[in-house]
Amino acid sequence: MKQTVLPIKDSNVLHEVQDTLLHNFRAGRRNYTIFQVGKATLLRVSDVLRLKINDIFDEQGNVKPNAYIHDKKTGKPNNLYLKPVAQDLTVYYEWLKEHDLIKEWLFPSTQRPERHITEKQYYKIMAKVGDLLEINYLGTHTMRKTGAYRVYEQTGHNIALVMKLLNHSSEQMTLAYLGLDQETTESMLDKIDFG
Repeated sequence: MKQTVLPIKDSNVLHEVQDTLLHNFRAGRRNYTIFQVGKATLLRVSDVLRLKINDIFDEQGNVKPNAYIHDKKTGKPNNLYLKPVAQDLTVYYEWLKEHDLIKEWLFPSTQRPERHITEKQYYKIMAKVGDLLEINYLGTHTMRKTGAYRVYEQTGHNIALVMKLLNHSSEQMTLAYLGLDQETTESMLDKIDFG
């Protein structure tokens, strides 16, 4: 049976996931920063893990305002706005320096720093977080879906913006991606004054 990966809609659960990523792993700072970057940029995990240090930081180690990449899955160009995650990246850069991991990849494997962490490795990390917190809907797409959901909620349900950020071509695809199931739809409809 295929696991259903959903966005984290509850802020308390989100903080628990972030705290667990940061404090329950030897490379917790890396794992946490992967999650933060994925959530803030709405990139697929494959694109987050393929980021290089020089995509994100200038030669002095400062976070660039934007990063320009091509999505692996779609081949479409993508302009990443990094300001929402700049503080996390700044702290992470210091962690990389401290552990002598400033090589090519932004998110290197701790076992083989010449390579980036794999999707399979990050899936195992998210699965362990799910086990520790007894949450059955976490996966590698959790960060992207959570970021999309937060943008949707905090922009007054601006579906066009979320579609653009996700590089989706249909509103239906985006609504399904956000995990807006029947229960959520009914909850929203309960708040409407139909007069």
